[in-house]
Amino acid sequence: MTVQEAYTTLMYRLFDLYDDRESANIANMVIENITDLQKIDRILNKKMLLNPGQMQQFAAFSDALLLHKPVQYVLNEAWFAAMKFYVNENVLIPRPETEELVNWVVKETIACNLQTASILDIGTGSGCIPIALKSKLTGADIHGLDVSGAALDVAKINAAKLQASVKFYQADILNEPSLRQFSSFDIIVSNPPYIKQSENVGMRQNVLLYEPHLALFVPDDDALMFYKAIAVFGLNHLTTNGLLFFEINEVHAKEVAQMLSANGYKEIETRVDLQGKERMIKAKL
Repeated sequence: MTVQEAYTTLMYRLFDLYDDRESANIANMVIENITDLQKIDRILNKKMLLNPGQMQQFAAFSDALLLHKPVQYVLNEAWFAAMKFYVNENVLIPRPETEELVNWVVKETIACNLQTASILDIGTGSGCIPIALKSKLTGADIHGLDVSGAALDVAKINAAKLQASVKFYQADILNEPSLRQFSSFDIIVSNPPYIKQSENVGMRQNVLLYEPHLALFVPDDDALMFYKAIAVFGLNHLTTNGLLFFEINEVHAKEVAQMLSANGYKEIETRVDLQGKERMIKAKL
């Protein structure tokens, strides 16, 4: 099978699961991973044959993808902030919306002359947020926290691979005694679970079947449970005029803002993402 035949075969097989553009993108990622050839190189070498090892990889990757497994988990890689992260099913796949949150944190940090700030990411998962922050704020003291030891294993792999000096901790933001080890931070950022259990109806199978529910869902009767806990944590662990940043579910933007105000936060500001949805919020203590 030639490189071009492999690409076309996989793309057409994926049409039953994804739209044309996404199918093409996924097929492109797979063939690039297998051959180490970028798209332009494959066009120039489209008659090049896959070797037996590459054919075996192609078959295994194709089978996994047709079971709805996300391509990022199939290839164990995801791009975020122009860096390639290792990912597996113990962590969420980094999203472009979260890059927007990181960029906002960086801009505010520089604007407030906090380039040497102490920053904590709560619910760090793959470590994409703190590692991206460290790449942009090299003088900052960056930390990441997660309840999942398996997720922290992934985050530490990424920090080592990307040569980012980030300190990681295992702790439960919903369990106050486990948080007493922490001192103060100038900035806290979090992309916590915020999807109601009832909202999983109609979600794509590649998300429901493979991404960690621990990092996705919250009870219907307490959708803001993590936001509330982190806000309270911030009251005790943010420095004076410290900043708190959240990624949010757009349907709960007003509720999150009201909760922060009720807890004594000020200068509360929401921002929309590139799709025009209220997906980020900032507050000052």
